Amino acid sequence: MCKNINTTKKNIIIFGIIIFPVLAISAISFSSFQRVKINIESIPTHSPFPQVKITNGLIYVRIYLPDADSGYYRSTRFDWSGVMPDIEYKGHTFCGQWFDKYAPTINDAIMGPVECFAPLGYNDAKLGDSFTQIGVGFLARPTDTSYSPFHYYKILDPGKWTIKGEADEVEFLHTLVGNKYPYEYRKRIKLIKGKSEMVITHSLKNIGHQTIETEVYDHNLFLIDNQLTGPDVAIKFPFNLTAEKKGRRGIGEIAEIADNRITFLRKLFKNEQVYSVLNGYDNSPRDYDIRVENHKTGAGIRIKGNRPLSRLIFWASSKISCPEPYIHIKISPSEVFSWRISYKFYIQDTLNYPKDTIK
Repeated sequence: MCKNINTTKKNIIIFGIIIFPVLAISAISFSSFQRVKINIESIPTHSPFPQVKITNGLIYVRIYLPDADSGYYRSTRFDWSGVMPDIEYKGHTFCGQWFDKYAPTINDAIMGPVECFAPLGYNDAKLGDSFTQIGVGFLARPTDTSYSPFHYYKILDPGKWTIKGEADEVEFLHTLVGNKYPYEYRKRIKLIKGKSEMVITHSLKNIGHQTIETEVYDHNLFLIDNQLTGPDVAIKFPFNLTAEKKGRRGIGEIAEIADNRITFLRKLFKNEQVYSVLNGYDNSPRDYDIRVENHKTGAGIRIKGNRPLSRLIFWASSKISCPEPYIHIKISPSEVFSWRISYKFYIQDTLNYPKDTIK
């Protein structure tokens, strides 16, 4: 059972979870904790943003907390909960700043396995009226142009965040009331005892009178051991891939698709990108099973979901390689939709690990 996390006007340690700083998070309240002694010295602690650290003794994770006034991420594209600047396992790192420019309202100044929902009610909203972005709040439609995830929209109501935690987990509840699409969105990040595994469970409850229908994708912004994208990186799927020709960039020139994997023919230069819509999956959760590996350092991540893929995109820059799996969500009034994504971190023997094989 998670306990409520409290913040005060100074950096504090609360029973195995470190909270930074300082600033008012109105939805967080005091409660008792069971004291757990953990070693978190390997992850840097200097940061002006509200955050927590969790560990199961194997994995160490730092998570920025959602806060409309002082949070690290305050843009309008991605869900504010679960931003992870640091994940560490066996001396290997899996997250970090991959972008050159930072401001809290830049749409992609974010790290870790972050999630993005398709907006609700944008096309029906009149100019100046609100639409719903799950995990962010009610936003204002400024013009009659189409919605763009790369645009910052004025936040009319950020909703209420309630945050609870233990030494090895943190749970977020985002409540948004009013408008056409009110909801309760719950996300729990849990490090599994005795395993190098992180599990993120989600539930979305429709507390309004209109059906909620949207898609959510996980951007998987992992930066493994701070290595650049190139021939040492490989991404594997449980099915053979085909790439749509429309809109793709860099396939065949920078990256190569062969059977069930994506590899790189050379390192990417700064500002180069690879992009493609991928096909080959079926309507079964077993195809939501993706591996991202760096063969130079031996570090890898296995990403598994419990819902079928509705769409699949691959995007890479000079620093990160991101499979972007989508799932479809449809929720009648008073109903709840839930889903689960697990992340298993592992280390391979690079001396005996052939470059052309992903095991």
